[in-house]
Amino acid sequence: MANYLSPLLLQRADPYLYKFNGKYYFTGTCPDYDRIELRRADTVNGIASAKPRILWRKHPVGAMACHIWAPELHYIMGKWVIYFAAGHKPDKWRIRPYALVCKGNDPMKDDWEEAGMMSPADGDPYPFTHFSLDMTVFEHRGRWYAIWAQKVGTEDRGIEPISNLYIAEMETPFKLKSYHVLLSTPDYDWERDGGFWVNEGPAVIKHAGKIFCTFSASATGACYCMGMLRASEEDDLLDPRSWKKDRYPVFKTDESLNIFGPGHNCFTEGDDGEPITLLHFRNYETIQGDPLNDHNRHAHVMKVKFGEDGAPVFGYDRSEVYTVPFENEKQKHINA
Repeated sequence: MANYLSPLLLQRADPYLYKFNGKYYFTGTCPDYDRIELRRADTVNGIASAKPRILWRKHPVGAMACHIWAPELHYIMGKWVIYFAAGHKPDKWRIRPYALVCKGNDPMKDDWEEAGMMSPADGDPYPFTHFSLDMTVFEHRGRWYAIWAQKVGTEDRGIEPISNLYIAEMETPFKLKSYHVLLSTPDYDWERDGGFWVNEGPAVIKHAGKIFCTFSASATGACYCMGMLRASEEDDLLDPRSWKKDRYPVFKTDESLNIFGPGHNCFTEGDDGEPITLLHFRNYETIQGDPLNDHNRHAHVMKVKFGEDGAPVFGYDRSEVYTVPFENEKQKHINA
Protein backbone atom coordinates (compact mmCIF):
# COMPACT_ATOMS: atom_id res chain seq x y z
CA MET A 1 0.00 0.00 0.00
CA ALA A 2 1.13 3.52 -0.76
CA ASN A 3 2.59 5.72 1.96
CA TYR A 4 1.67 9.39 1.88
CA LEU A 5 3.53 12.54 2.80
CA SER A 6 2.43 14.24 6.00
CA PRO A 7 1.89 17.09 5.60
CA LEU A 8 1.18 16.88 1.88
CA LEU A 9 1.01 20.66 1.44
CA LEU A 10 1.73 23.46 3.86
CA GLN A 11 -0.75 26.24 4.57
CA ARG A 12 -3.55 24.86 2.46
CA ALA A 13 -6.63 24.71 4.65
CA ASP A 14 -9.88 23.16 3.38
CA PRO A 15 -7.95 20.79 1.10
CA TYR A 16 -9.76 19.22 -1.82
CA LEU A 17 -8.32 16.31 -3.83
CA TYR A 18 -10.21 15.00 -6.85
CA LYS A 19 -9.31 11.93 -8.89
CA PHE A 20 -10.43 11.86 -12.52
CA ASN A 21 -9.24 9.54 -15.29
CA GLY A 22 -6.20 8.52 -13.27
CA LYS A 23 -5.05 12.08 -12.52
CA TYR A 24 -5.15 13.91 -9.20
CA TYR A 25 -6.31 17.51 -8.95
CA PHE A 26 -5.78 19.56 -5.81
CA THR A 27 -7.15 22.88 -4.66
CA GLY A 28 -7.63 24.52 -1.27
CA THR A 29 -7.80 27.82 0.54
CA CYS A 30 -4.76 30.00 -0.21
CA PRO A 31 -3.29 31.92 2.77
CA ASP A 32 -4.00 35.35 1.29
CA TYR A 33 -7.65 34.42 0.61
CA ASP A 34 -7.27 36.09 -2.78
CA ARG A 35 -7.20 33.46 -5.52
CA ILE A 36 -8.06 29.96 -6.68
CA GLU A 37 -5.26 27.60 -7.63
CA LEU A 38 -5.25 24.14 -9.16
CA ARG A 39 -2.54 21.47 -9.24
CA ARG A 40 -2.40 18.17 -11.10
CA ALA A 41 -0.23 15.09 -10.61
CA ASP A 42 -0.12 11.37 -11.42
CA THR A 43 0.09 10.38 -7.75
CA VAL A 44 -1.12 11.75 -4.45
CA ASN A 45 2.42 12.58 -3.30
CA GLY A 46 3.08 14.20 -6.66
CA ILE A 47 0.72 16.99 -5.64
CA ALA A 48 3.35 18.19 -3.15
CA SER A 49 5.72 19.25 -5.95
CA ALA A 50 3.15 20.03 -8.64
CA LYS A 51 3.21 23.59 -9.92
CA PRO A 52 -0.04 25.43 -9.20
CA ARG A 53 -1.98 27.15 -11.94
CA ILE A 54 -3.82 30.30 -10.84
CA LEU A 55 -7.30 30.02 -12.37
CA TRP A 56 -8.91 33.15 -10.97
CA ARG A 57 -8.25 36.13 -8.68
CA LYS A 58 -10.60 38.05 -6.43
CA HIS A 59 -12.39 41.21 -7.57
CA PRO A 60 -11.09 44.59 -6.38
CA VAL A 61 -14.48 45.60 -4.92
CA GLY A 62 -17.99 44.27 -4.58
CA ALA A 63 -18.91 40.59 -4.66
CA MET A 64 -16.09 38.04 -4.69
CA ALA A 65 -13.60 40.63 -3.42
CA CYS A 66 -12.35 38.94 -0.22
CA HIS A 67 -12.36 35.74 1.85
CA ILE A 68 -11.92 33.38 -1.09
CA TRP A 69 -12.38 30.11 0.77
CA ALA A 70 -12.72 26.35 0.37
CA PRO A 71 -12.76 25.74 -3.39
CA GLU A 72 -13.85 22.31 -4.62
CA LEU A 73 -13.34 20.88 -8.11
CA HIS A 74 -16.03 18.64 -9.60
CA TYR A 75 -16.89 17.20 -12.98
CA ILE A 76 -20.66 17.57 -12.95
CA MET A 77 -23.24 17.27 -15.72
CA GLY A 78 -20.49 17.27 -18.35
CA LYS A 79 -18.70 20.36 -17.03
CA TRP A 80 -15.64 21.10 -14.93
CA VAL A 81 -16.86 23.33 -12.09
CA ILE A 82 -15.20 24.85 -9.04
CA TYR A 83 -17.43 25.83 -6.14
CA PHE A 84 -16.04 28.33 -3.65
CA ALA A 85 -17.07 30.84 -1.02
CA ALA A 86 -16.32 34.56 -1.28
CA GLY A 87 -17.01 37.72 0.68
CA HIS A 88 -17.87 41.24 -0.39
CA LYS A 89 -15.92 44.46 -0.21
CA PRO A 90 -16.65 46.48 1.89
CA ASP A 91 -19.05 43.97 3.55
CA LYS A 92 -16.50 41.20 4.10
CA TRP A 93 -18.89 38.88 5.92
CA ARG A 94 -21.43 38.86 3.10
CA ILE A 95 -20.10 35.44 2.16
CA ARG A 96 -21.92 33.37 -0.44
CA PRO A 97 -21.22 30.31 -2.64
CA TYR A 98 -20.07 31.00 -6.19
CA ALA A 99 -18.91 28.88 -9.10
CA LEU A 100 -16.35 28.93 -11.89
CA VAL A 101 -16.82 26.82 -15.01
CA CYS A 102 -14.13 25.61 -17.38
CA LYS A 103 -14.70 26.54 -21.02
CA GLY A 104 -12.94 23.40 -22.25
CA ASN A 105 -12.12 19.83 -21.29
CA ASP A 106 -8.72 20.39 -19.66
CA PRO A 107 -8.98 22.25 -16.35
CA MET A 108 -5.22 22.85 -16.26
CA LYS A 109 -4.98 24.41 -19.72
CA ASP A 110 -8.35 25.77 -20.76
CA ASP A 111 -9.86 29.07 -19.65
CA TRP A 112 -12.23 29.43 -16.72
CA GLU A 113 -15.08 31.90 -16.41
CA GLU A 114 -17.37 33.03 -13.62
CA ALA A 115 -20.73 31.30 -13.42
CA GLY A 116 -22.02 33.62 -10.70
CA MET A 117 -23.58 32.95 -7.33
CA MET A 118 -25.44 29.71 -6.75
CA SER A 119 -29.17 30.06 -7.38
CA PRO A 120 -31.97 28.59 -5.24
CA ALA A 121 -34.84 26.59 -6.67
CA ASP A 122 -37.74 28.55 -8.10
CA GLY A 123 -40.07 29.53 -5.28
CA ASP A 124 -37.57 28.92 -2.47
CA PRO A 125 -36.54 32.34 -1.11
CA TYR A 126 -34.19 31.24 1.69
CA PRO A 127 -31.01 29.60 0.34
CA PHE A 128 -27.93 31.85 0.20
CA THR A 129 -29.67 34.87 1.73
CA HIS A 130 -27.21 34.90 4.63
CA PHE A 131 -23.63 33.82 5.32
CA SER A 132 -23.30 30.63 3.21
CA LEU A 133 -20.25 28.59 2.33
CA ASP A 134 -18.59 25.17 1.95
CA MET A 135 -20.84 23.83 -0.79
CA THR A 136 -20.11 20.29 -1.92
CA VAL A 137 -21.95 18.23 -4.52
CA PHE A 138 -22.41 14.50 -5.11
CA GLU A 139 -24.29 12.20 -7.45
CA HIS A 140 -26.57 9.39 -6.36
CA ARG A 141 -28.58 7.21 -8.73
CA GLY A 142 -28.54 9.76 -11.51
CA ARG A 143 -29.46 12.74 -9.34
CA TRP A 144 -27.10 15.45 -8.16
CA TYR A 145 -27.30 16.91 -4.67
CA ALA A 146 -25.71 19.93 -3.00
CA ILE A 147 -24.91 20.25 0.69
CA TRP A 148 -23.78 23.56 2.15
CA ALA A 149 -23.48 25.50 5.39
CA GLN A 150 -25.64 28.55 6.07
CA LYS A 151 -26.04 30.72 9.15
CA VAL A 152 -29.43 31.65 10.56
CA GLY A 153 -30.80 33.90 13.28
CA THR A 154 -29.83 36.55 15.84
CA GLU A 155 -27.91 38.99 13.64
CA ASP A 156 -30.01 41.82 15.03
CA ARG A 157 -29.04 40.91 18.61
CA GLY A 158 -25.32 40.99 18.08
CA ILE A 159 -25.01 37.25 18.77
CA GLU A 160 -23.11 34.96 16.43
CA PRO A 161 -25.69 33.12 14.27
CA ILE A 162 -25.89 29.34 14.10
CA SER A 163 -24.33 27.57 11.12
CA ASN A 164 -26.47 24.67 9.87
CA LEU A 165 -26.10 22.18 7.03
CA TYR A 166 -28.71 22.07 4.27
CA ILE A 167 -29.29 19.72 1.34
CA ALA A 168 -31.12 20.13 -1.98
CA GLU A 169 -31.28 18.43 -5.35
CA MET A 170 -29.60 20.26 -8.24
CA GLU A 171 -31.17 21.27 -11.56
CA THR A 172 -27.94 22.52 -13.14
CA PRO A 173 -24.41 22.86 -11.77
CA PHE A 174 -25.36 26.40 -10.75
CA LYS A 175 -29.01 26.13 -9.64
CA LEU A 176 -30.94 24.07 -7.13
CA LYS A 177 -33.94 22.04 -8.25
CA SER A 178 -35.65 21.30 -4.94
CA TYR A 179 -36.45 23.34 -1.88
CA HIS A 180 -33.68 23.22 0.69
CA VAL A 181 -33.94 20.85 3.66
CA LEU A 182 -32.28 21.19 7.07
CA LEU A 183 -29.78 18.36 7.32
CA SER A 184 -27.98 19.12 10.59
CA THR A 185 -27.81 21.79 13.27
CA PRO A 186 -25.30 21.97 16.15
CA ASP A 187 -27.12 19.77 18.68
CA TYR A 188 -24.24 18.69 20.91
CA ASP A 189 -21.62 20.35 23.08
CA TRP A 190 -18.77 19.37 20.72
CA GLU A 191 -20.53 21.31 17.94
CA ARG A 192 -20.75 24.48 20.08
CA ASP A 193 -17.24 24.85 21.46
CA GLY A 194 -15.11 27.99 21.25
CA GLY A 195 -18.03 30.42 21.20
CA PHE A 196 -19.45 29.29 17.84
CA TRP A 197 -22.30 26.90 17.10
CA VAL A 198 -21.12 25.45 13.79
CA ASN A 199 -21.75 22.70 11.27
CA GLU A 200 -19.77 23.26 8.05
CA GLY A 201 -17.39 21.62 5.58
CA PRO A 202 -19.55 18.65 4.43
CA ALA A 203 -18.00 15.73 2.52
CA VAL A 204 -19.71 12.60 1.20
CA ILE A 205 -18.54 8.98 0.87
CA LYS A 206 -20.57 5.89 0.00
CA HIS A 207 -19.85 2.44 1.42
CA ALA A 208 -21.68 -0.80 2.19
CA GLY A 209 -25.06 0.46 1.01
CA LYS A 210 -24.89 3.63 3.04
CA ILE A 211 -24.12 7.29 2.44
CA PHE A 212 -21.94 9.06 4.99
CA CYS A 213 -21.56 12.81 5.28
CA THR A 214 -18.77 14.09 7.46
CA PHE A 215 -18.73 17.70 8.57
CA SER A 216 -16.73 20.04 10.78
CA ALA A 217 -17.95 21.56 14.02
CA SER A 218 -17.19 24.36 16.53
CA ALA A 219 -14.65 27.18 16.27
CA THR A 220 -11.54 26.76 14.14
CA GLY A 221 -9.00 26.33 16.95
CA ALA A 222 -8.14 23.12 18.77
CA CYS A 223 -11.85 22.47 19.44
CA TYR A 224 -12.54 22.07 15.71
CA CYS A 225 -13.53 18.46 15.04
CA MET A 226 -15.34 16.16 12.63
CA GLY A 227 -18.83 14.78 13.00
CA MET A 228 -20.74 12.40 10.76
CA LEU A 229 -24.24 11.82 9.40
CA ARG A 230 -25.39 8.57 7.83
CA ALA A 231 -28.26 7.43 5.62
CA SER A 232 -29.18 4.36 3.62
CA GLU A 233 -28.70 4.43 -0.16
CA GLU A 234 -32.37 3.39 -0.36
CA ASP A 235 -33.62 6.37 1.61
CA ASP A 236 -35.01 9.65 0.36
CA LEU A 237 -32.00 11.89 0.86
CA LEU A 238 -34.22 14.97 0.96
CA ASP A 239 -36.11 13.63 3.97
CA PRO A 240 -34.28 14.76 7.13
CA ARG A 241 -35.57 11.66 8.91
CA SER A 242 -33.35 9.59 6.60
CA TRP A 243 -30.21 10.95 8.24
CA LYS A 244 -28.80 10.03 11.65
CA LYS A 245 -26.05 12.00 13.35
CA ASP A 246 -23.38 10.23 15.36
CA ARG A 247 -23.55 11.22 19.03
CA TYR A 248 -19.84 11.99 19.32
CA PRO A 249 -17.20 13.39 16.96
CA VAL A 250 -15.54 10.85 14.68
CA PHE A 251 -12.18 12.65 14.74
CA LYS A 252 -10.89 15.36 17.06
CA THR A 253 -7.73 16.85 18.56
CA ASP A 254 -5.17 14.25 19.60
CA GLU A 255 -2.51 15.89 21.73
CA SER A 256 -0.39 12.71 21.78
CA LEU A 257 0.09 13.03 18.00
CA ASN A 258 0.24 16.85 17.90
CA ILE A 259 -2.97 16.97 15.90
CA PHE A 260 -4.99 20.07 16.80
CA GLY A 261 -8.30 21.14 15.29
CA PRO A 262 -8.71 18.54 12.52
CA GLY A 263 -11.46 19.10 10.01
CA HIS A 264 -12.82 20.17 6.64
CA ASN A 265 -12.04 16.91 4.90
CA CYS A 266 -12.77 15.44 1.49
CA PHE A 267 -12.79 11.87 0.17
CA THR A 268 -11.16 10.29 -2.86
CA GLU A 269 -9.21 7.18 -3.94
CA GLY A 270 -5.53 6.72 -3.14
CA ASP A 271 -2.81 5.49 -5.47
CA ASP A 272 -3.83 1.87 -4.92
CA GLY A 273 -7.55 2.52 -5.23
CA GLU A 274 -8.06 2.59 -1.46
CA PRO A 275 -10.32 5.19 0.15
CA ILE A 276 -8.48 8.17 1.60
CA THR A 277 -9.43 11.50 3.06
CA LEU A 278 -7.63 14.83 3.02
CA LEU A 279 -8.10 17.16 5.96
CA HIS A 280 -6.32 20.04 7.65
CA PHE A 281 -4.97 20.50 11.17
CA ARG A 282 -2.32 22.41 13.08
CA ASN A 283 0.58 20.86 14.96
CA TYR A 284 0.14 23.18 17.97
CA GLU A 285 -2.72 24.26 20.18
CA THR A 286 -2.19 27.93 20.98
CA ILE A 287 -3.19 30.55 18.42
CA GLN A 288 -2.11 34.13 18.89
CA GLY A 289 -4.53 36.77 17.63
CA ASP A 290 -7.21 36.25 15.00
CA PRO A 291 -7.32 32.60 13.85
CA LEU A 292 -7.89 33.85 10.29
CA ASN A 293 -4.36 35.26 10.40
CA ASP A 294 -2.88 31.90 11.40
CA HIS A 295 -2.38 29.96 8.19
CA ASN A 296 -0.72 26.87 9.61
CA ARG A 297 -3.55 24.45 9.02
CA HIS A 298 -1.70 22.10 6.69
CA ALA A 299 -3.18 19.51 4.32
CA HIS A 300 -2.70 15.88 5.38
CA VAL A 301 -3.73 12.54 3.89
CA MET A 302 -5.40 9.84 5.98
CA LYS A 303 -6.23 6.30 4.93
CA VAL A 304 -9.87 5.52 5.67
CA LYS A 305 -10.80 2.26 7.36
CA PHE A 306 -14.31 0.91 7.90
CA GLY A 307 -15.93 -0.56 10.98
CA GLU A 308 -18.15 -3.60 11.28
CA ASP A 309 -21.20 -1.44 10.61
CA GLY A 310 -19.68 -0.21 7.34
CA ALA A 311 -19.02 3.30 8.63
CA PRO A 312 -15.69 5.02 8.00
CA VAL A 313 -13.26 5.07 10.91
CA PHE A 314 -10.74 7.89 11.22
CA GLY A 315 -7.36 7.90 12.90
CA TYR A 316 -3.60 7.82 12.43
CA ASP A 317 -0.87 5.45 13.47
CA ARG A 318 2.10 7.39 14.78
CA SER A 319 4.12 6.29 11.75
CA GLU A 320 1.63 7.91 9.35
CA VAL A 321 1.64 11.49 10.59
CA TYR A 322 4.42 14.10 10.28
CA THR A 323 6.52 11.90 8.03
CA VAL A 324 8.37 14.75 6.31
CA PRO A 325 10.20 17.68 7.91
CA PHE A 326 8.46 21.03 7.71
CA GLU A 327 8.52 24.40 9.38
CA ASN A 328 5.59 26.69 9.95
CA GLU A 329 6.04 30.09 8.40
CA LYS A 330 4.57 31.74 11.49
CA GLN A 331 4.59 31.01 15.21
CA LYS A 332 7.52 28.59 15.04
CA HIS A 333 8.12 29.16 18.73
CA ILE A 334 4.72 27.95 19.90
CA ASN A 335 4.62 24.51 21.54
CA ALA A 336 8.14 23.81 20.34
